[in-house]
Amino acid sequence: MSQHVIVKDYNKNYPQIYENEKKLIIPILKDNLVSIYHIGSTAIPNIKSKPIIDILISVNSLEQVDAIKDEFIKIGYEYLGEFGIKGRRYLRKGNDNRTHQIHIFTKDDKYNLTRHLAFRDYLIKHNDKALEYSKLKEDLANKFPYDIESYCNGKDKFVKEIEVYALIEFNKY
Repeated sequence: MSQHVIVKDYNKNYPQIYENEKKLIIPILKDNLVSIYHIGSTAIPNIKSKPIIDILISVNSLEQVDAIKDEFIKIGYEYLGEFGIKGRRYLRKGNDNRTHQIHIFTKDDKYNLTRHLAFRDYLIKHNDKALEYSKLKEDLANKFPYDIESYCNGKDKFVKEIEVYALIEFNKY
């Protein structure tokens, strides 16, 4: 079954859902954890999004993460390795009706860590761009309700453009 692309109004409970998941993750990573953040559209107040909590994590060692992947599986995650981005560990929860995604990088991967945080912070600061992004996602979800690849491809140009502005504005190269 293909993933149904559903974009919903902002849910004021997203921050608490993130906090609850964070409480499950921290004990698994222990001393390997450097930082953990709520990213993605559910971290941006008042915009529409797929109801998926994106979590960005930096760690000291990806090898240590690989060694404890069964601990993530026990709390409902699929452990998908790099999954298309070199130096990342990607985990998802909820199968086709995904509820959470984890993106793990080492603390030295400044580019991937900062681009996610800068994008989030830029859209929080620039409500006009956040609303433009929200509308784009809603339109794409209506156009491609069972085609996640086309939905993602449709967002790609906007995301890359905003990412450039965000990295410049926040001086995070």
